[in-house]
Formats: sequence, structure tokens, C-alpha cells
Amino acid sequence: MRTYEDTFSGARIYPGKVRSTSFPHVVRSDRKAKTRRGDGKLYVRGDSKIFRFQNGKSESLFLQRKNPRRISWTVLYRRQHRKGISEEVAKKRTRRTVKAQRGIVGASLDVIREKRNIRPEARSAARAAAIKDSKDQKQAAAAAKKAEKAKLAASAAKGQGRQVSKQGAKGAATKPKPTSR
Repeated sequence: MRTYEDTFSGARIYPGKVRSTSFPHVVRSDRKAKTRRGDGKLYVRGDSKIFRFQNGKSESLFLQRKNPRRISWTVLYRRQHRKGISEEVAKKRTRRTVKAQRGIVGASLDVIREKRNIRPEARSAARAAAIKDSKDQKQAAAAAKKAEKAKLAASAAKGQGRQVSKQGAKGAATKPKPTSR
């Protein structure tokens, strides 16, 4: 048999003939009101939406536009505030994440651990040596560039400058000579 939920309270309704009644015989089990067969009210709104109510109390509260989540005896309130489910469902255990270390591309786990466990003094000494090495390389490159520039300037002073244009040096085709003039 098809059952319905009370639109307001969320309780189950077992309709036979849905009619307006007073409620002397409401069966309660586990704090959820179960309406007897044939009991309950049907409310049809102007837009033809049907609302079923267990009793006049829930109908009245619905028509007053009360929020069932704020009324303590409704199923929605009890579900929201986790009432009456402590026996049914044991507390779920929270999963703790276990951190595992592993190597990455280009460095195995042993290499990573070794680098991490280097003393700070040794690390700073290695950093200083690397900085000094890079500075020496930059100075050597700058000196070589300066020497090349001086050599070019000396050859230009002797008159052996470039006789080919930049584009010609790159391999551009020469412009054909005009013949009509």
C-alpha cells in the first residue's frame, strides 16, 4: 500500500479514504507519529498542489507558514539534530591520513633524506661555494666578451671593418641592377 509523508511534520500517513477527523487513535512508535488508515487531511492549494496532513495541528502550522525544521517534534527537526539515531548507527570512525614519503623523478628517497639531514653549517658552506663559483663564471664570460669587443674595435680602427651589410652577412639575395635607365 502506498504511504504518504505529512507535508509539515514528515510523519508517515497510510490513507484509505482521506478525510478530516479528530485524532483519538494516533499510534506512536519511536517518537514518529503514524496515522491510522483513513485518518489525515488533504489540502489542495489553488495551483492544484496536494498537501497531506496527519492532523489539524500540522495543518495549522503549515498554513501559518511555520518552518518544520524549527519545531522540535517534527521528523525534519529530529533528523537535522540527530535525535534517536544513536542506537541505530554507531559513530563513524574518523580516518586519519598516514603520511608516506616516496622518491620523485630524478631523486630517490635516500638522496632526499640525505639532503634533508645535512647540517645547516655544511649547507650554508655549499651554498656559498656555489655562489662563488657562479660569480667566477660570470666574470670570466664578461672578460671574454670585453676582449672580443676590444679586438673588433682594433680591427675597425685599422680599416678592416665590415664591408658586407648585415643582411648580406645573413645570406640575403642582392638586389638586381636596374636595366631601363
